[in-house]
Amino acid sequence: MMSWLCGLVGDGIAKSRSPAMHEREARNLGIPLVYRLADTAEWQGGGGALADILEWMERFGFNGTNVTHPYKQAVIPLLDTLSDAARAIGAVNTVVFRDGKRIGHNTDWSGYAANFRRTLPDASLQRVGQVGAGGAAAAVAYALLSMGAARLDLFDVATERAAALGDRLGNLFPEAQVTVATCVADVIAEASGVVQTSPIGMDSHPGTPFSASLLQSRQWFSEVIYFPRETELLAAARVKGCQTVSGIGMAVFQAADAFELFTGLVPDRERMLKEFD
Repeated sequence: MMSWLCGLVGDGIAKSRSPAMHEREARNLGIPLVYRLADTAEWQGGGGALADILEWMERFGFNGTNVTHPYKQAVIPLLDTLSDAARAIGAVNTVVFRDGKRIGHNTDWSGYAANFRRTLPDASLQRVGQVGAGGAAAAVAYALLSMGAARLDLFDVATERAAALGDRLGNLFPEAQVTVATCVADVIAEASGVVQTSPIGMDSHPGTPFSASLLQSRQWFSEVIYFPRETELLAAARVKGCQTVSGIGMAVFQAADAFELFTGLVPDRERMLKEFD
């Protein structure tokens, strides 16, 4: 029987749920799969060891690896080819090692879209405000525009990064209006829904990227962070009466899409979501 060896590259990922998700679903399917972490916080050379980590994985026969913060964009020059979505988004969260090639994919966008449609199928996408413009943010923005968002307003404290993402998305989706704001309140005030895609709120980056007082009960609010399960901002949005989308579904569905790329087998996505812990 064929076996699989997969991994995750990131910084400060010791508490990642990815190993449990992949290995549990493999057991459910009756296949042998081992999923290991390559945490640059513990790796000699730190973030500068990214190229060495990929070489090490290839040498030891990994079938593929996930890539998380802060390497989703930095990994691209180290790859041989990209999927259409990964190229359009400009970020990679899944690398498949096959036939001596490193193939970059992005399952963040498909995972986000699947979770959003499942949770808020009737949510208005007339005008969406998005906070954050990094690797995960690019995937979420791509997903929102692919789902038909008419207008997307972006904000990031790194204004040049937000401007670059806005330009790329505007070219990819000319039928939509994509704008970049220099004040976070401006992307929230008139939005039908708000997406939080920055790392602020993670256990390793505590706090909130903006004040919950900016949110309104008529808006939906979406969070991409899943560790902790409920960020301070997500909890505040619920108290305000907003319809909410947690980051758990995105985490599960992107993992399921990556699992399928690694193994060629179709996981039970609803089972993975039910068993997430």
